[in-house]
Amino acid sequence: MSITTKKPVNYLNNKDILKEIHESKNTYCYFQNKEYHRYDYIIDMPQSSTEEIINHETIKDIIQSARETRATRLSIEAGVKDSVDPMSIPVTDLVFRVMTWDHIPVSQKQPRKTVKKKTAKDIFEFDETDPDEIFADLEDITTQAEVDDMVHVKVNFPPFKHYKINKQNEFYCIGHSHWKGDLETGFFSKDHGQITDKLARMYIMMCEKYAMKYNWRGYTYRDEMQNSAILQLTYVGLRFNEAKSANPFAYYTAAITNSFCRVLNTEKRNQNIRDDILEIAGLSPSWSRQNTSTTAYEE
Repeated sequence: MSITTKKPVNYLNNKDILKEIHESKNTYCYFQNKEYHRYDYIIDMPQSSTEEIINHETIKDIIQSARETRATRLSIEAGVKDSVDPMSIPVTDLVFRVMTWDHIPVSQKQPRKTVKKKTAKDIFEFDETDPDEIFADLEDITTQAEVDDMVHVKVNFPPFKHYKINKQNEFYCIGHSHWKGDLETGFFSKDHGQITDKLARMYIMMCEKYAMKYNWRGYTYRDEMQNSAILQLTYVGLRFNEAKSANPFAYYTAAITNSFCRVLNTEKRNQNIRDDILEIAGLSPSWSRQNTSTTAYEE
């Protein structure tokens, strides 16, 4: 008699997450044709101009890699492995995503606020937290193209352009990220798009699954940890750069872990302040403080 085992259910995988990230980014983009949103190769040279990229010595290798990627995708869609010859794909059909800041406007650089270290006097001053201070560590300073005191406007994911090759072997632009309207009369916009509903549900599911791990499930403020993690994902979720990695699950897990640890450290700091006040008043502190003191005394 054979025992049937239940097949494990894969709730999330990198393929589905990448698809939803791509769909979400497309809502912030403009393409001359709807089919042009599917790129075949990513050229990640954000500090180089388009002319330098086109004349780069590895452009022939890039075109060959794009052909192989397109052939693999067409074979998968046809349901037959290796059914399409890469050399049979015309160069004019290839779409290239070029990571660039050329179409992002610049603005006056804002001085960063100095964070004053709080002393014992400031503990009981309940000022509202500045949002800029909360997300100060999330700013990617490596992608800020500084020109004197001017910097590019901060956007929610690395900007790019899509290019194709015409019959004269010249690159021409077919789409912009963070763009509203056509390429001639359109304008820069970073607020007109949104993440897909499915990606939002993925954020919530990942936070709920992570909160059920054995090292987090016992905390009474676990809901605050989940809410903080969801907020973090909505802020950095689209910053995942497909040119650098194909594992968004690990990227999101790291962001969730940082959010949980941040809330935990905040709660521990508040608990230590409360225990200090209780000890000064001659009262018994929390059981955690008492157990810590007892363990230190026994050692």
